Amino acid sequence: MTPESERLPFFVYGTLCPGGTNHAWALRGRTAREEPARITGALLYDGPGYPYAVAGPPEAVVHGALVLPREADYDEVRATLDRLEGYAPGDPANLYERVATEAVRTDGSTEPAWVYLAAEPLAGRLRSTGTPVEGGAWRGAAAAGGHAPANLDDPSRTDGPSCPEGPSRTAEQV
Repeated sequence: MTPESERLPFFVYGTLCPGGTNHAWALRGRTAREEPARITGALLYDGPGYPYAVAGPPEAVVHGALVLPREADYDEVRATLDRLEGYAPGDPANLYERVATEAVRTDGSTEPAWVYLAAEPLAGRLRSTGTPVEGGAWRGAAAAGGHAPANLDDPSRTDGPSCPEGPSRTAEQV
């Protein structure tokens, strides 16, 4: 089990992907590295303007990006992402749970990373009545109808393209 305080990169798969609106205000200028990646063992479901990843069978894949906050910005970025995702350690009312996973880079190498997965009972509802995202790569809020998530301060921050095809970038390029 990974300690809550571990400074892992984040695997993002929706509006936090490079080019997404939530990336623009939550991550842009505060990352040391961003690169395409995927995780296994999770399914992606279409949500109202943003996707949900849910723990799934080992062969299931979600495509997204691996983002590593700059050391000086790490604690602030983690707090921002936790707030955005409706996550507080140990809170039974969490919208998402932040869990450690293995992200797979395009070259096949792996790296431990945090990912936000839908918490129960939402995860159960998604599995029983949700719409899976074919291929595990979300295509953005515009395609999904662009509805605002309820846990954001600014509902206009929900649009954005998908991120799986984006290039790797270092801090100098971000």
